[in-house]
Amino acid sequence: MGIMPVNRLLLNMAVPMIVSMLVQALYNVVDSVFVAKLSEDALNAVSLAFPVQNLMISVGVGTGVGINALLSRSLGQKEQDKVDRTAMNGLLLAAISCLVFMLFGLTCGRRFYAIQTDIQTIISYGGDYLTICCGMCFGVFAQITLERILQATGRTFYTMITQATGAIINIILDPILIFGLFGFPRMEVAGAALATVIGQICGALLALMFNLRKNTDVHFQLKNLRPSAPIIGGIYSVGVPSIAMQSIGSVMVFGMNQILIAFTATATAVFGVYFKLQSFIFMPVFGLNNGMVPIIAYNYGARKPERIVKTIKLSVMYAVGIMLLGLLAFQLIPDVFLKMFMAEDSGSDMLTIGVPALRIISISFLLAGFSVVCSSVFQALGHGVLSLAVSVIRQLVVLLPVAFVLSRVRGLDAVWWAFPIAELFAVTLSALFLRRVFRREVEPLKKLTAL
Repeated sequence: MGIMPVNRLLLNMAVPMIVSMLVQALYNVVDSVFVAKLSEDALNAVSLAFPVQNLMISVGVGTGVGINALLSRSLGQKEQDKVDRTAMNGLLLAAISCLVFMLFGLTCGRRFYAIQTDIQTIISYGGDYLTICCGMCFGVFAQITLERILQATGRTFYTMITQATGAIINIILDPILIFGLFGFPRMEVAGAALATVIGQICGALLALMFNLRKNTDVHFQLKNLRPSAPIIGGIYSVGVPSIAMQSIGSVMVFGMNQILIAFTATATAVFGVYFKLQSFIFMPVFGLNNGMVPIIAYNYGARKPERIVKTIKLSVMYAVGIMLLGLLAFQLIPDVFLKMFMAEDSGSDMLTIGVPALRIISISFLLAGFSVVCSSVFQALGHGVLSLAVSVIRQLVVLLPVAFVLSRVRGLDAVWWAFPIAELFAVTLSALFLRRVFRREVEPLKKLTAL
């Protein structure tokens, strides 16, 4: 962390994460591809579940980001006791979060759909889907937390294995459980949910094994499971802004679905397909960030500002490059992507609505790479509230109101322009906040090391 050449270190940390994130994106898409073969209502049921699933993952990942940052910083400061207590308290927080979502899934799944649509097929499919995804969410919370502990100690190769294993199991089980192959009962949309949670549980068990057998930097002892206010406060000082920032996406998607469904249910299906497809672009950048955060946090603790600066510059370059590739793909072959989800069998509306939608929204990719990296930099340096501010302004203050106004003034085709407009605001704020963080955190380190 402190001596390897930065570019080599960043690639060593990030490439396994990028690969695992791509696999994650693949199985998210595969879920929807198989479900779309059932009907457009089935695809809509999975798409409308996104706000709850995103909220669940936001809590897990946000807590994991806090664990990652505090644990990496403690390693850089050579505080072994704090490292161990951070890991165990993180697992405790994950267990508590899991219980909350299990309760929601078992009691409120169908109600969540009923407030969005009166189409009974969607409500029935969606209720089954959410009940399974939330009711068995212990797998995803355990997997996320244990993987973040591996990442914080530089063992990203093992996280690639755990995520890939869970994703491959999901991909294999999807058609079997959805369509009832090899003697299994035909479960349709519920089969997709069950395949997902089985994959997550397998990934969690593998991550646990790697931590116990391979992670010598962390000692998993039951005595450290006792809640520690300073440790939990340290985790959530970074984690809560991250949770809130990612949870805002749930509010945004819920709001966009309400705007779009006023035109046609096909528009919400298109929006759901977009979110599946864009994960192929954003997931590698998130993987890059997962490799970047512990490097920045460690070198901040070790007072090595030059390595922090170089890590940020390289991360921005790689992120922008990935986003440019995504932009080209969405501009050149949007119809090919949509047809993966049986768009040609859903009538002409899905292609008619979807092709311009993907092309317009993808314009925001030009700016998003820089904003995403900046958000992770803020979190790594203990300024997660700045990431939250950018996210709130982009998705709630700008995107939703602009989308609503455009829907009333110009119609459905104009709604998609809200995305590049919002991203323009986000990149401007990110640049201003990055300059502020450098002045407060990095510049003083340069002065200290010069003495």
